[in-house]
Amino acid sequence: ETIGDAFIGVTNLIKDQDDHTMRIAQFAIDCIEAARQTPISLDDPTIGHVIIRVGFHSGPAVASVVGSRLPKYTVLGDSVNTAARMETSSLPGRIQCTEQSALLLAKQCPA
Repeated sequence: ETIGDAFIGVTNLIKDQDDHTMRIAQFAIDCIEAARQTPISLDDPTIGHVIIRVGFHSGPAVASVVGSRLPKYTVLGDSVNTAARMETSSLPGRIQCTEQSALLLAKQCPA
């Protein structure tokens, strides 16, 4: 889902995934890398590359179609709001997650 200039990605929504936090963390890493490789302008590469911020959180969410005139599939819940706060307070080119996600990530992807 997109909200303004933000993108929301969700794992473990349709079926249980034991590695859902690892999946979203890898997706976040891939997004940061893809942005770093994307020039802001093809005509003037000296301008630089796209820089994004990423934030994620692990917790319950609800997904449904909302609206009747212009129906839209959306994801709702405190977890979505928390992830959005992680993104807005993240540094450019960095990934920030909540402690809850970090603990799950440590279990799902031990060093």
